[in-house]
Amino acid sequence: MHDEPIDPFNGDPADPTAGLDEPGDDPTPDPLTDVERQDVLEDLADLEIYQALLAPIGVRGLVIECEDCREPHYFDWDLLRGNLRHLLNSGRPRVHEPAYDPDPDHYVTWDYARGYADGVHDTLTEGTEDEPGTPTATQ
Repeated sequence: MHDEPIDPFNGDPADPTAGLDEPGDDPTPDPLTDVERQDVLEDLADLEIYQALLAPIGVRGLVIECEDCREPHYFDWDLLRGNLRHLLNSGRPRVHEPAYDPDPDHYVTWDYARGYADGVHDTLTEGTEDEPGTPTATQ
């Protein structure tokens, strides 16, 4: 089983991205700092939670506003996970293209996913913490 999507152009001499990752074209990127590495690991952990909570209600992934092109990019769960793992392993993000004709209704932002997860957490822990002045079952 693959951790990331299979390259549909693998081995194709007409691969439109053939020269993008040629050695020598770009200087070797600096490895991720410890803080950057921890951030990516936290994003991967968060992504697992978001998918577990949101996929059952029809959310297919996350939408991210691209800083380079100023357009929203739609990533399904597996593609985003693969991109984060690639960043973790290589130290640089993948070249990306906007998704072809995604339905924006099936994607949410990181902030929405985080808020949703926080809301679920708060709902599940509501009343389980002993708050001052709150009567308990024995009072």
